Amino acid sequence: MIKKVLIANRGEIAVRVIRSCQELDIDTVSIYSTADENSLHAKVADESVCIGPPAATKSYLNYQAVLTAAEITGADSIHPGYGFLSENSEFAQMCFDCGINFIGPSPEIIKKMGNKIESKEIAKLAHLPVLDSITINEVNSELKEKINEMGFPILIKAASGGGGRGMQIIRSFEGLEDIVKRLKQESKLAFGDDTLFVEKYIENPRHIEVQIVGDKHGNLIHLGERDCTVQRNYQKVIEEAPSQILSAKERKTICEAAVNLGKYINYDSVGTVEFLYDLDEKKFYFIEMNTRIQVEHPVTEMITGVDLVALQIEIAMNKKLSYSQSDISFNGHSIECRINAEDPDTFMPSPGEIVHYHRPGGLGVRVDDFIYTGYKIPHCYDSMVSKVIAHSDNREKCIKKMQRAVSEMILSGIKSNIDLHKKVLSNKEFHSGNYSTKFLKLI
Repeated sequence: MIKKVLIANRGEIAVRVIRSCQELDIDTVSIYSTADENSLHAKVADESVCIGPPAATKSYLNYQAVLTAAEITGADSIHPGYGFLSENSEFAQMCFDCGINFIGPSPEIIKKMGNKIESKEIAKLAHLPVLDSITINEVNSELKEKINEMGFPILIKAASGGGGRGMQIIRSFEGLEDIVKRLKQESKLAFGDDTLFVEKYIENPRHIEVQIVGDKHGNLIHLGERDCTVQRNYQKVIEEAPSQILSAKERKTICEAAVNLGKYINYDSVGTVEFLYDLDEKKFYFIEMNTRIQVEHPVTEMITGVDLVALQIEIAMNKKLSYSQSDISFNGHSIECRINAEDPDTFMPSPGEIVHYHRPGGLGVRVDDFIYTGYKIPHCYDSMVSKVIAHSDNREKCIKKMQRAVSEMILSGIKSNIDLHKKVLSNKEFHSGNYSTKFLKLI
């Protein structure tokens, strides 16, 4: 049994995990840096521990500080949330070595699926469609010959990357040596690994991901797909479920592919299998797997009624899945808007004090956040401060509900991307569904 969970994270996901723990009668411990002393997540847990200064490397990414906080508070488990240490196999192993339950998959699975090159090879063995790729050791005639065979445009990616870091579209050999050098440095700094690879770039893709859940007894199901196509610089801005572009046959195929991968690796937690759907060829390709809870998990919860965080915790307690595939039903449509504290023109973060904050509400509107009027947003972390999630009978009604919700939202004293969401939600192409990941560049 799990009696006390330390949440090794901050912000809205920490608050989200605390809520599920409370409903499961599990005690909670929040950790916070000195910059986060007044954050909501530091106030709503049963216990809170300061683990260091603002810099994430000295607080939220500090293995020893996190594990020490767990030890002094008597926490028997750690929930990593997303980001930070959530997909760090070394930290997961340290938890197990210390006798602490890491709420997630095994360190071995995290390591295997965290490397994009290795995960693609595993996906091939599980019979998933993947884009051909080439590992970059150095820029030489052999590499250029292979790229010529693949054909431009290509996409260079970091093997251990995420969030758009270490990625760039290449349309010719011009400046390739300098680009590779820069991306290697960027990847080494961000992920501790400078391995890069090349794959064919899809000009008009949709980004579709499938939520899977497996237990430690061999049971594994999917909870449908999410469409995450509205992105800026590979960062998701709006997500929705289900995807309105998939036919029933395509939906069945892509969800079965995700389940097949999960079963192949004996996956035993909540995870997401991500695909690119080529709008021109009407084909989908595996790109990566995230072995953690996703930012956008609420849209799946809204259409299925399943608490994914609670399910994740129950699996970590060695419980069997309380659902079979036939138990999962999909009701209506859900959309999530990520509200960022950022300049709407430059997209630079906009930290500072919130003069007034009003959460939207009403039937079918959910808000996951950690801020309040008078709260000072620190400059040292991700700029996302709130998520607004809407649910309704169908997509058009859901868009209308979300338009009303973001129009009702007040976030003054700082700059935000609320107006960007209003612009997207009123766009005809967004309503029609006729767009790709380039959408935000065109409106």
